[in-house]
Amino acid sequence: MGDLKIVRPSDIYADQVMNYRKEMLENGDSLAGCAGLEDVEVFSEWIDFENRLKTKYKDNYVPSEVFLAVRALDDKLVGIVDFRHPLSEFMLNYGGNIGYSIRPSERRKGYATELLGLLLPICREYGEKKVLLTCDKNNEASRRTIVSNRGVLENEVNDSVGLGKSGIIQRFWIEL
Repeated sequence: MGDLKIVRPSDIYADQVMNYRKEMLENGDSLAGCAGLEDVEVFSEWIDFENRLKTKYKDNYVPSEVFLAVRALDDKLVGIVDFRHPLSEFMLNYGGNIGYSIRPSERRKGYATELLGLLLPICREYGEKKVLLTCDKNNEASRRTIVSNRGVLENEVNDSVGLGKSGIIQRFWIEL
């Protein structure tokens, strides 16, 4: 490991973020943990997270910290992660504190596990003692990523909000 660094989004990565969006959408993937990247057409719209997401979610808005997972060797964007805090009722039941994704061309290289491992100390710096992560019951890669980072399954809930494909959301806690 040690291939990734996490950085705050900036104009330096504008083209890479929009190419990430394109690759994910062309692959039919959800942009989990991407702070609404699917809703925008240009980087300047996306990077205005707080205003855009407050407008979209209104009273259900949850503040978040967004980071890019960049491969240290070549500065290539391989993933995006969103740390949401504090949890709203909806996030507590369905979404969790952390959402993340890895671009299709960079999967199966251990990046998701490394990315989550890099984010956990940041969550602790924000005062969290434990964080909640959720995934679709059929998302084996995400489940393995969470468990590899000490995630403990609390329960499974019906996906009455349509976040996944299986109809069941698994809820994991990681003690920090």
